[in-house]
Formats: sequence, structure tokens, C-alpha cells
Amino acid sequence: MRTIVIIPGDGIGPEITDATVEMLKSLNLPIDFEYHTMGANALEATGELIPQETIDAIAKYEIALKGPVTTPIGGGFRSVNVTLRRHFDLFANIRPIRGFGKVPRRYDKVDLIIFRENTEDLYAGIEEQISEDEAHSIKVITAKGSRRIAKAAFEYALAHNKEKVTVVTKANIMKLTDGLFLESARKVAIQYPGIALEEILVDHMAMELVLDPSKYGIILTENLYGDILSDLGAGLIGGLGLAPGANMGKDVAVFEAVHGSAPDIAGKDLANPTALFLSAAMLLDHMKYYKEAQAITTCCNLVLSQPSNFTRDLGGKLGTKEYTKIFIKRLREVLNA
Repeated sequence: MRTIVIIPGDGIGPEITDATVEMLKSLNLPIDFEYHTMGANALEATGELIPQETIDAIAKYEIALKGPVTTPIGGGFRSVNVTLRRHFDLFANIRPIRGFGKVPRRYDKVDLIIFRENTEDLYAGIEEQISEDEAHSIKVITAKGSRRIAKAAFEYALAHNKEKVTVVTKANIMKLTDGLFLESARKVAIQYPGIALEEILVDHMAMELVLDPSKYGIILTENLYGDILSDLGAGLIGGLGLAPGANMGKDVAVFEAVHGSAPDIAGKDLANPTALFLSAAMLLDHMKYYKEAQAITTCCNLVLSQPSNFTRDLGGKLGTKEYTKIFIKRLREVLNA
């Protein structure tokens, strides 16, 4: 029996997490669930944004499914997500961007996966107040961090018979930091002679994705650029409600939706759980439950092929609970086919 740490989070987090656990339980796999807190709710209950018992549980079981969390604004609080990633050295943030069913989108063929370095760059949070009128944020890029995310991207390309990895930087301006990331990617690419390395600047990449995302498959980039491009990518497929994510380290893996906690719709049965469903599919794939992982992805496509199944964010009328009920029924049909 394998145990998954469940972190419901804040805002709509508990609703979509409950829906996802219900969906996972319907698969009848030999997995158990252990609940822990993190974020604003945890701060209110325990005085800590990330309680030590939550850290201990993730370290023990090495796998977690996390709902969106809220970091209080002000008061010197650092991002919960950034802190968690740095604590467990979750260096690879993997974000698939794929269109599903008949969800309204500008392009039919969108199938991207972003490999975003997850622990360095400006998100390291190294800042200093120079004066009342000046503040500095220090960008940190290391060869080690750059090489390992590049290797992750190329290993994925190799395993999935992809012919190209596109590395995205701003190395023409930030010649030392982005230059180091780019040079590290080039060195890794030499080890994979059958896979081409395409180099592109981040501003040009943003334009290219809007013009024709079908030209790209695997995007390798730094922390900040990856965060921005993955949100742009979500806009190409119908919104953040369809965007899953994984945070991978050497031993620990944490899976979460890309979107935030949306406190304005919390508790109203309005949230779309699809992104967390897809994150759970990535989790099952990581656990080698390949059949069930693929079934969830297939089910997303089938359910969203009927506009009557759309949630409010997609222009439909279904709430979280009814959508989950329909999804689980269809998932069983897929698995029994």
C-alpha cells in the first residue's frame, strides 16, 4: 500500500481536492491518503504556513497531491510554493499544455510540455533595499541547476521519440545568467545527438506561441520565463482550469494544478477540478499506474467533448460536484471498455 500526502490548500483547494480524491478512490488502487495542511488555513490553525508535520509527511512518503494555497500578502511571508520547492529541491516544474475535447480555443493542435527550472532565477527571492527609492532583486543561475533541468527535458524527448527541444532565454541581454543557462543546455544537448536543440528568445517565444503553437513540443526554460509561458499556454487551451503541473526532485514529487486558490468562488460549487484531475494523472504515471493515468487523460477528452459537461469557467453550467460525478462515471466506462 502506497500513501499519498493530500494537501487541500485554501480557497477552492478543498473542493477540487475532495473531488480528485473521490476520483482516485474510484480506481480501486492500492493507495492510501494522509491529509495535512499548508497555506493560509494552516497559518490560522497552527501559526505556520508550512507546519513541520506536513514537511515530515512529504519527506516520509515522497509523494504529494496539493491543492492551490494562499500566501498572505505582506508581513514578510515568502511564497509557500517557492519555499516548498526549495526545501525539497524540486528542481523540475513540468507543465503540459494540451487542448481537450470541444473546449473553445484558438488552435486545434496544442500539445506542449514546459520544463521549467524550479529553484533558481529571480524566484530565489534574494532582494535588498538599497535606499527608499531603490531595490534590487538578484538573479541566480547555476550550471548545476541548468544542466539537470536540461537533462530532464532531453530524457523526456528521448523517451517519447521527440526530435526537438526548444530552449528559451534572454541571453542576448543577460549574457552571464541566461548565457550560462543556454550554454549548459548546449552541453547537455551534445549527449543526445538524435535530438535537435532550438534556441529562441523569450519575447519571440511568446509571439510564436500565439501565432502557431503547433511548431513547438518541448520547451526548456528558466523559472520566471516558465511561469509566464505556462500561463500563456493555458490561455491557448481554454484557461488555467485545464493546466496541470508536477514538481519533481531526486526523491520527492509534488503534483498540483497551475491555477491559484480563487477565494472569490470558494465554497460555491463553481470550481473546475480538471487541472487537478490531470495533475493526479501525472502522479499515477509517476507511480507507474500507466493504464489509470492514461484513462484519466482520455476521460478528460471524452467528457469535455460535450459542451453540456462544461463548468462555469469554460462557459458551461455544471458545478464541481456534478462535473465530478459525470467524470467518474465516464472514467469507469473507459477502464471497463
